[in-house]
Amino acid sequence: MTGAASARHLPPLARFPEEWEAALAELGEPRYRGKQLFRWIHRRGVFDPQAMSDLPEALRGKLGDLGIAAPVEVLSVHRSSDGTRKLVLGLAGGARVECVLIPMTRLEDADAAAVVDDEDEAATELADAPARRVTLCISTQYGCAMGCRFCASGRAGLRRGLEAHEIVAQVLVARAHLEPGEELKNLVFMGMGEPLHHYDRTARALRLLLHPDGQNMSPRRITVSTVGLVPGIQKLGQDFQGKVGLAISLHAPNDAIRSRLLPMNDRYPIAALMKALREYPLPRRRRITIEYTLIAGVNDGPEHARELARLLSRLPVKINLIPMNRVHGTDFEAPPSAAVARFQDTLAGLGFSCFVRTRRGDEVDAACGQLAMAHDLVKLGTPRPE
Repeated sequence: MTGAASARHLPPLARFPEEWEAALAELGEPRYRGKQLFRWIHRRGVFDPQAMSDLPEALRGKLGDLGIAAPVEVLSVHRSSDGTRKLVLGLAGGARVECVLIPMTRLEDADAAAVVDDEDEAATELADAPARRVTLCISTQYGCAMGCRFCASGRAGLRRGLEAHEIVAQVLVARAHLEPGEELKNLVFMGMGEPLHHYDRTARALRLLLHPDGQNMSPRRITVSTVGLVPGIQKLGQDFQGKVGLAISLHAPNDAIRSRLLPMNDRYPIAALMKALREYPLPRRRRITIEYTLIAGVNDGPEHARELARLLSRLPVKINLIPMNRVHGTDFEAPPSAAVARFQDTLAGLGFSCFVRTRRGDEVDAACGQLAMAHDLVKLGTPRPE
C-alpha cells in the first residue's frame, strides 16, 4: 500500500506530515503543504480548513471533503474547588471517556504527576514559573480489560480501545480549556484504560504528540502508566529509548495481594515485572514511578512497606502513595491518615523518595472512570470485591 493510499485510511488527526504530503500530492499539491496542514491541526488545534489562512482557497475547499473535524465532543465539564477540571468527552459510537486538568500548585503535585525526576528541579520550576503549571491526565480506552478490583473503569469492562487520533484529541481539547495564565506542562497516560494493552495506538499517539511540527512535547514530560504488561513495557523502552516516563501500578509487595487486587498479575507476576523494569533503558538521572494505592487492611501495614522496600531495592524508583478514592460498589476504603503517614515514614526511613499524592477533584469523582462510566456501572449492581 502506498503512502497516499495508507493515509486515506487514517483519520486526519492521526496522520503525520509525510502521510499528508503523499495524500496531497495526489491532489496535485506541493508536498510542503502537508507540513503546513499538520501544523494547523496539531500545533494550533484548528480543524476548519477555511481558517487555515496560508493554504490556497482551492485547497481549503478540497480539504472540506476529507472530513477534517475534531473527533471528540465535550459533553460536560466538572470543576472542583481545588481547580481540578474533569472533561467528559463523547467519541464515535457512543464511547465516553474523560481527561482531567490538574493544577500543580505544590511540590507534591509536581512529583505526583510522575514526570519530574529531580525534587530540586521541581521546586525551582514551581517557584520560578511565570505561568501556573497544569498536568493533563488522559484516557486510552473506553473502559478497561484489566479488571482491577478498586477501579471503576475496570469494573465496567473494556468497551473499546481508543484510536491514536482520539488520544491526541484529548490534548487539543484540554488546551482549549486552559485558563488565562495556565500552561499545559505535563501529560500522564493515567486515565481510563491500560495504555499498553493497545500498544500500537498508544505509540502512534505518542509520536504525534512528540512531533516537532506539532505539539512538540518533551518525552520527559510524558509518563505512561501500566499495570505491568511486560511485552508493552519492553516495546515502550525499545521504541522510545526509555525517554518517555514509565509508571507502574504496583499496589502490592507480593503476588498474593497483587493477584487479589490486579488479576493481570497471574499472567505477569511480580518477578517478571521486576525483570522488565531492571531492563528498561532509563536515561541517566531518570527514575521509574511506582504507584501504590493504599487500601485499609489490605496493603497498608508497616510490614507491607518493608516488604515493598525489599522488592524495589535494586531499582531507581520514586514511590507515589495514593490513599484510595472511594469507588461505588466496592468495600475497599482508604486508610486513616495516621496509617498513610506511617507507611510513608517507613519507606522514607529505608531510603526511598516517597510522596503521598494529594487527593484532587473528589467533588467531581476524579477517580479513574467514575464519571464517564457512571451509566455503565449502574447496570452492574454493587457486588462485593473478592
